[in-house]
Amino acid sequence: MSTMVKPCKCATETKEELYYKISEIIEDYRGKEGSLIPILHIAQGIYGYLTPELLQFIAEKLDMPFSKVYGVATFYSYFTITPRGEYTIRVCLGTSCYLQGGKKVLAQLKKQLGIEIGQTTPDGKYTLEVVRCIGECGIAPNISINNTSFTQVDPDKIGEILESLS
Repeated sequence: MSTMVKPCKCATETKEELYYKISEIIEDYRGKEGSLIPILHIAQGIYGYLTPELLQFIAEKLDMPFSKVYGVATFYSYFTITPRGEYTIRVCLGTSCYLQGGKKVLAQLKKQLGIEIGQTTPDGKYTLEVVRCIGECGIAPNISINNTSFTQVDPDKIGEILESLS
């Protein structure tokens, strides 16, 4: 899944209002087989990320053990239990990208951003992740930033790519 989830921009809504929205979603899905993943997906879209407190809330509303909800939220790479940056940069390290220099692209991003895989810059602007395939194998190496793919990425051009986001 390559959909980017940005932190909620509804700064005027209280935590209670956000939880109320999530409660409504849970009620819409109540009793439906396989509803946990869509509920987590929507909750993450509303709240921005899945805090332990939010996971506990969902578990209680679904009458489900917290361990099950937490397990699903931490198993799938799409879900995050920590805030992501405004821009989520995903570096492809699938076979083609890896062989065409994906590792060098990753190293340059880590150096320029000053973070490791899975971390977010202190200013909350960038989150760095690794993926297995972006689907652009013929024009590797690739990165995706939010929903935009960058192909044939030259590690020396990372600065320009980052500047183009501002």
